[in-house]
Amino acid sequence: MKKTTLFILLFTAYSVIAQEKFFTKTGTVNFEASVPFFEEVKAVNRQVAILLEPRTSTFVCTVTIKDFRFKLDLMQEHFNENYLESHRYPKAVFKGKIQKFDLKDVTEVEKEYEIKGKLIMHGKSKEVIVNALIKKTVDGIQIVSDFPILVTDFNIQIPSRIATKISQTANTELIGVVRTNNPVYVTLK
Repeated sequence: MKKTTLFILLFTAYSVIAQEKFFTKTGTVNFEASVPFFEEVKAVNRQVAILLEPRTSTFVCTVTIKDFRFKLDLMQEHFNENYLESHRYPKAVFKGKIQKFDLKDVTEVEKEYEIKGKLIMHGKSKEVIVNALIKKTVDGIQIVSDFPILVTDFNIQIPSRIATKISQTANTELIGVVRTNNPVYVTLK
């Protein structure tokens, strides 16, 4: 009887803890490094993993580089093989803490938060601070954030013959709705 009661209590405690994590594998990152008068340098990745753990205010976003889709196949090939070298550096990861975050304060009205963390990309790591708009939706919690990325911060080499055709700052936008009913399978580094 004691073992059964203990098992039920442990299962209940685990269920409560598991509900505190919000997750999705279908977040979106839009990427643009276009400059006026040249070919548009734009891509989208709709297979982004996002984890939000309200208890610790932890926010993690994992992006598989080769999942970015460009309008032109050749541009996608150069992006993966020459610039971001996705065979050597297959993922970009941002892990941070949402400042002054409390799940009780999240409503249908969008609120701005600051996220302090570390962005790891192309074998380099950089401390960054980004703003995020967070609100409750019918499907879960929506998170929208802009990540301006300076290519020199991550040692991304752009050949001089095309350097004027690509912006040195890649504007990236993260959009995701995280839910509690998704299983959490994220490897944190």
